[in-house]
Amino acid sequence: MSDIRIQRAHALGLPRAREIAQQWARQATDQFGMACSWKEGAGSSGEDQLAFQRQGVKGSLLVAADRFELTAQLGFLLSAFQPRIQGEIEKNLDELLAAQPPASA
Repeated sequence: MSDIRIQRAHALGLPRAREIAQQWARQATDQFGMACSWKEGAGSSGEDQLAFQRQGVKGSLLVAADRFELTAQLGFLLSAFQPRIQGEIEKNLDELLAAQPPASA
């Protein structure tokens, strides 16, 4: 098994971070056939968790007001493609973040 860990800080605030995470989940579902489930954190400062999986991959995306933390475990067959898979996830998440202006104060 091979692990992927990606962290990205942001200044979006939790509501907009949730929107980005939901966009990422739609991309993961459409492009890679991931099954995603959402668990919202308690209160306005709580952290949400987006769980995703498909054959050979399972992981989660922690969604907070100031950061995203993605962890994924690749099965044996996909572990050979770990650098490419990680690069694609980073690219997709970075593109979604770059398209968003910071939250207003």
